[in-house]
Amino acid sequence: MPALLANWSLLQFQSFVLILMRVSPILFMMPILSSRDIPNLLKIGLTLTVGLILLPVVKIDPQFLPREPFQFGSLMIAELMIGFILSLSVQIIFAGIQLGGELVSFEMGFSMASVVDPQSGVSTPVISQFIYFMAILIFLAMDAHHWFFRAVYQSFLLLAPGEIHLRAELYSHLLNLMGNLFVIGVKLAAPVLAVMMFIKIAMGILAKAAPQINILMASFPLTIGIGLLLLALSIDLLLAYFEGLFQATGKGLVFTLLPLMQR
Repeated sequence: MPALLANWSLLQFQSFVLILMRVSPILFMMPILSSRDIPNLLKIGLTLTVGLILLPVVKIDPQFLPREPFQFGSLMIAELMIGFILSLSVQIIFAGIQLGGELVSFEMGFSMASVVDPQSGVSTPVISQFIYFMAILIFLAMDAHHWFFRAVYQSFLLLAPGEIHLRAELYSHLLNLMGNLFVIGVKLAAPVLAVMMFIKIAMGILAKAAPQINILMASFPLTIGIGLLLLALSIDLLLAYFEGLFQATGKGLVFTLLPLMQR
C-alpha cells in the first residue's frame, strides 16, 4: 500500500480521500457491520478496499478539487454528510423494526427478559432480538446490502465532491422517514397488540366475575403462549413485509434521496 501511494499523483490521492469520506459512514453504519463485535480494523480494511475499487470507476473533475487545505477540508465534511445521510435513512428502518419487537415483547411480558444486543451493545428484549435478526437475515438473503454500494456509486454520478444542498425537501423526506419508524413498529406489533387487548379485556371481566381467581398469575403463561403462537403464525407475513420494505428502502436511496441532495 505505501509503495502504491508513492506512485500516485496529488489528484489521485485527493480523489481517494474524498471517496473514503463518503464510503466510510455507510460501511461503519451498515447493518451487521455496525456491530461492536466486528473489529474496527476489519471495517477500516473493508473501507479502504471499497475505496480502491471505486477509484478507477469514479471520475472526479480536477476543477472541483481546491488547492487550499481549508477548502479541501470543507469538501471532506460535505462527503461525510452525504454518507451519513444515506446510512441514516437505512438505520431508521431497522430502528422501526426493533421498536416493533420491543412492543411485542412488552405485551407478552418479556420486557424484563433482556439480552445484550451485539449490534448496539445495549440490553434489548429477546423477542425484539429475534425479529431484528430475522430482518437482518432477510436483508442479506435478498442482497439488499448491494443497494448501499449502488447508492454510493450513483452518488458520485449525481453529486460532485462537496455538491450537497440541504434544501427543505430533503428535511421533509428525512422527517417522513422518522415518522415511518413508528409506523413500521406499529405494523409489526399490530397482530399481537390487537389480540392481547382482547385478552386483557377478557381477563378484566373474569377478574370481576370470579375474584377468587388469581388473574395476575394466570395471565403470564396465557399471554406468553398466545403471543408466541401469534408470532409463529405471522412469520410468513413478516417475511413478505420485510422484503417489500427493503426493496422500497433501496430504491428510495438511489431514486429519491440522492436527487434531493442535488443543487
